[in-house]
Amino acid sequence: MVKGTVKIMKCPNCGYPDSKVIDSRPTDNAASIKRRRECLSCQKRFTTYETYEICDTAPLVVIKKDNSIEIFDKNKIITGLVRACYKRPVSRAQISEIADNIEAEFKSSLKTECHSAEIGTMVMERLKVLDEVSYVRFASVYREFKDIETFMNELNELKSLKMGK
Repeated sequence: MVKGTVKIMKCPNCGYPDSKVIDSRPTDNAASIKRRRECLSCQKRFTTYETYEICDTAPLVVIKKDNSIEIFDKNKIITGLVRACYKRPVSRAQISEIADNIEAEFKSSLKTECHSAEIGTMVMERLKVLDEVSYVRFASVYREFKDIETFMNELNELKSLKMGK
């Protein structure tokens, strides 16, 4: 969301609140616009820099399993996905797309906080469709499989879902 307020640019020489733009061009880094202005009262020229300001709502906060709180970090999702997809036919673009989609989904929901379990579930849903081996790898860490029986239950559930298609 871009903040839409415009401040009146007073002449630095006489303080008159109105001027005309003589020249306008982007700055070197294209993050702002350099405007050459002329005061309509005293005809002195001056330069202004116009930038935009992004007004985000409060940052998304993640409530972890131990009830500690931290700021949402999309890079943590990417790191987990990279580990799960190691030596698998999953591209970096696909990993970034999953992380971007999850971030966008939370931002569009206008929530200010979410549980880490929600994020993990969202990652697993997307991995299940993308690559089953990566899904099982991620699930084994995310769900903290304690023994082979838990691991086998997850594999059997995945297998039954695949056969049901």
